[in-house]
Amino acid sequence: MDRAVDRWIDEHKNELIDALSANLKIASLKDTDAAAEGAPFGPMIRRALDTALDCGRSLGFETVDYDGYCGAIDMPAGEEQLGIICHLDVVPEGSGWTYPPYGAEIHDGKLYARGTMDDKGPAYAALFAMKAVKECKIPLKRSVRLILGCDEESGMSCLKHYNRVAKAPTLSFSPDAEYPVVNSEKMIFRTEYKKEFKSGITIKAGTRRNVVPGEAVATVPMALSRIVPIMEAFMEGSEFACSAEAIDENSTRIIMKGLAAHASAPEHGKNAMLAMLALLDKLPLEGEDAATVAALTNALKFDCHGETLGIDNEDASGRLTLNPGVLDWDGDGIHRLTFDVRAPISSKAGELERRITLGLKDTGLVQTDISWSEGYYISPDDELVKKLLDVYEGRFGKRLEPLAIGGGTYARHMKNSVAFGIERPGEPGRAHMPDEFIPIDDLIEDTKVLADAIIALAGDNE
Repeated sequence: MDRAVDRWIDEHKNELIDALSANLKIASLKDTDAAAEGAPFGPMIRRALDTALDCGRSLGFETVDYDGYCGAIDMPAGEEQLGIICHLDVVPEGSGWTYPPYGAEIHDGKLYARGTMDDKGPAYAALFAMKAVKECKIPLKRSVRLILGCDEESGMSCLKHYNRVAKAPTLSFSPDAEYPVVNSEKMIFRTEYKKEFKSGITIKAGTRRNVVPGEAVATVPMALSRIVPIMEAFMEGSEFACSAEAIDENSTRIIMKGLAAHASAPEHGKNAMLAMLALLDKLPLEGEDAATVAALTNALKFDCHGETLGIDNEDASGRLTLNPGVLDWDGDGIHRLTFDVRAPISSKAGELERRITLGLKDTGLVQTDISWSEGYYISPDDELVKKLLDVYEGRFGKRLEPLAIGGGTYARHMKNSVAFGIERPGEPGRAHMPDEFIPIDDLIEDTKVLADAIIALAGDNE
């Protein structure tokens, strides 16, 4: 660590908070229906990118706009390049917030907003870390480039575009996971299904396939008085919250409340979709509705690891996780049911597809989409991993082993890359959760850690 750099960061704390807050107030959600030239993901993500690039220029850096897919902020030095890869798009806010999800309000020393942890907070911490290194005239042997992606949450097409039009950094890290260092990420396997039939019920659950559904809403052709006793018995001792209201004499709306979480750690959430299906399975539904609900409930239960589907697996990179993320069901049947699987790196996509399809055979669902991204592994003896572990130890006073995670970061799409921070060991994950926040003290400390990383990996220490 460098005391002058630390001091500069402390002295410019308020500038960092103000700059970050301005971007947090932008609801940078993907909107391809409003896509335009230079804004492939819609106007709000375009605005977030412009705001970040403007901030970079105001701090004295050069910037590049890669067709609205992503941008870059550069600190030139040597021919080799250190990349810091962050993203400015966010997942939908969902429900259950105490404070406005795009208000960027500070309460009890914590900055609340969607994107504070994932990943605008780290992006601005990295930017101000670069500024601190520059202002303190730290000699560099490698250039430093902050890459700002705009589609990390929905397919990472931004980084795929970057790799087509720009040269990859010599080495890079993404502050979009956990400390101390993530040197291995699981395979991400995603598939979707549908079923066309005439239905008397509707179910809407989930916002994104990589988010545990925090709420599910259903309508059923049944009087409220018939539902309430069954619902009350079902909910006794439950961790979920449920309410029902009459639409008319013969139909009822049911609202199930769970807890949203990141799909890579579904055990940290409460899947409202699965709870809704389990409740509906107790109701006296009829015909294909009853059969489909029963088959889905039997196939999925409340599994977080795909036990019933027969896909549970584990190796050194961790245990498989399963998240049924989105269910869109109306009078014409099931238009979309999504699954997000984080599988050990030894897994094979074809085998996952076979087993899931087999496990769902009694539901009558038909597969409509499939995609996967292979995981990665970088040796703990690699320069990148060793030096980042040194950085963590130097700042926090602990020598820890590198991590294998289920989350998917940009590191999997860039050669010689890992994830570094910013969640701290032992703390509950806040990404994709209601009331996402970052403690101000952590934000400042993260900025210092990222400056340490820049000095360690790009500094001319000879």
